[in-house]
Amino acid sequence: MTDTHSTTAILYAFSANLGIAAAKTAAALWTGSGSLLAEAIHSYADCGNQVLLLIGMKRSEQQATRKHPMGFGRESYIWSMMVAIILFSVGGVFSVHEGWQRYVNPHEVENAAVALIVLLIAVGMETFSLKGALAAMAVEKGERSLWQWFRETHSTELMVVTGEDIAALAGLVIALVMLSLTLFTGNTAYDAAGSILIGVLLIIVAALVGKEVHSLLIGEAAEDIQDNVRHYLESQPCVLKVLNLWAINHGNAVMLTIKAELNPDMTVINAVHEINGMEEQIKLTHPRVKWIFFEIDNAD
Repeated sequence: MTDTHSTTAILYAFSANLGIAAAKTAAALWTGSGSLLAEAIHSYADCGNQVLLLIGMKRSEQQATRKHPMGFGRESYIWSMMVAIILFSVGGVFSVHEGWQRYVNPHEVENAAVALIVLLIAVGMETFSLKGALAAMAVEKGERSLWQWFRETHSTELMVVTGEDIAALAGLVIALVMLSLTLFTGNTAYDAAGSILIGVLLIIVAALVGKEVHSLLIGEAAEDIQDNVRHYLESQPCVLKVLNLWAINHGNAVMLTIKAELNPDMTVINAVHEINGMEEQIKLTHPRVKWIFFEIDNAD
């Protein structure tokens, strides 16, 4: 279900960004606006990013092999990290560079009113894209705040698309404000500053996304599942003590490892039945849990 929601959100974002990019490019070339050019570059970068996210999702669905027995679920993290890097370099750094060049070498902005209209249209299309992303993540987000969901989600595609859309809307607002100031004052420094601010915004978003994806890449725990499973095991009469427990995100799946001390009076066959029953219940309660490795021990 998460994959379907993620794909829908990405396609919404791609369609909106492609139309926005074309409109911004035409308006930037006509008006000579640096802010608008930065926004056009941002939109093209977003289109490329969404293609990369779709590739990552497709590759993460490959079947497990002898060499990769747990499948390729984490591959989506790698492609999401690539998106964060592109957002930083192409979107952020280039926009800052372009803005600085226009500040040092002022370029007159022509037909600014047309650019403002294009930006207003872009705001509407970007809002449409963001609504699609927010709707896609609604079930997973639950009652958590947007920031809490961002910090805890395993759905890197939704994380990236939502971050991009929020950055895009904020960037459009910056471009609108700075271009309006240029239009009313005649000072092109505002337009150049707008490009720089948009670039800084993209760099910040890329850094935040990169930090979260990096955590998943190196093996981030699914803490909610980990805590719930621990409480469940501790409530079972046959379990004397939970010695160790890991729940590690692996794409949309979770690998669970358990080391527990069981009642020493149990026969081997009874211990096997109890463990199988607990594993079955855990998978029913937490559908993301795909692998469970249960070890009986009396010390960690």
